[in-house]
Amino acid sequence: MFAALLQSAPLWAWLGFHGLVFVMLALDLGVFNRRVHAPSFREAAVWSCIWIALALVFNGAIFYFHPMGPMKGTEWFTGYVLEKSLSVDNLFVFVMLFTAFGVEMKNQHRILYWGILGALIMRAVMILAGTALLNRFEWMMYVFGAFLVYTGIKMFFVEEAEADPTKNGIVRAFRKIMPFDPEGGHQHFFTRKNHRLYATPMLLVLISVEVTDLIFAVDSIPAVLAITRDPFVVYTSNIFAILGLRSLYFLLAKMMDRFHRLKIGLAVILTFVGIKMCVAKWLKVGLGVSEHTLILTSLIFITAVLAGSIVASLAWPAEHPGEKP
Repeated sequence: MFAALLQSAPLWAWLGFHGLVFVMLALDLGVFNRRVHAPSFREAAVWSCIWIALALVFNGAIFYFHPMGPMKGTEWFTGYVLEKSLSVDNLFVFVMLFTAFGVEMKNQHRILYWGILGALIMRAVMILAGTALLNRFEWMMYVFGAFLVYTGIKMFFVEEAEADPTKNGIVRAFRKIMPFDPEGGHQHFFTRKNHRLYATPMLLVLISVEVTDLIFAVDSIPAVLAITRDPFVVYTSNIFAILGLRSLYFLLAKMMDRFHRLKIGLAVILTFVGIKMCVAKWLKVGLGVSEHTLILTSLIFITAVLAGSIVASLAWPAEHPGEKP
């Protein structure tokens, strides 16, 4: 496995990427956001721009330094746009989680920060496992593709009911296993009472956020693997996409309901990527379509559908009960 990683990119590239990520996260929480506060719209916008700019600079470095620059650079950007668009669906769930658990806006930033650190580890394991499966068992490509098509069709036709996250099985099991202080607040993971250590609601919410990310990763990682199997490209584009998710959350949290047609767009994207994953070999061998053409087509389609769903959401707002037409 280690040899496969080094074949994808040299050791200095892996170390340099993780060094950049951890330096930026340390600056984010340790310097610019040491004080517990609710990020303003301007602050969230600035940090969103910073993360996107860093991603584009990194993408440019791949274009310039990689031996297969144009192809790998296009793969990276396509994977980034795809993961970014699918990650936006997480934001709707985060809003629901924080509302249900009564987390104040000023404490949400820190929870999402630690959630991203956990996501780094989970995504790394899932990406390595996924690429290893595809490289070892070629038929798994069709399994992943069929799963994405099923997920996309289900998302398009099935309207999922919003369950109360404070009453799900994970929360109930957590409260049974761990000594829990419901009054412990959302600033520390543990609190001490009567010489005994208790878990706080912050830890419970963090676990809920991590489980949510894990569920979404089951969809998003196979989707990115449909674009490329290069572990470095998949991992770094995936991580850059979720790094900016926290800032994007505070940028869009108060107007999330305006993007009501985004889920339809994501359903179309997942279905398209799944079909492409299943027919890619036939297109390349049977019709002679190049890998670069397939990737470029995917990028154009994903970008067009994502932009179209956002424009449609703003052009035809959702009607809420009690509102006049």
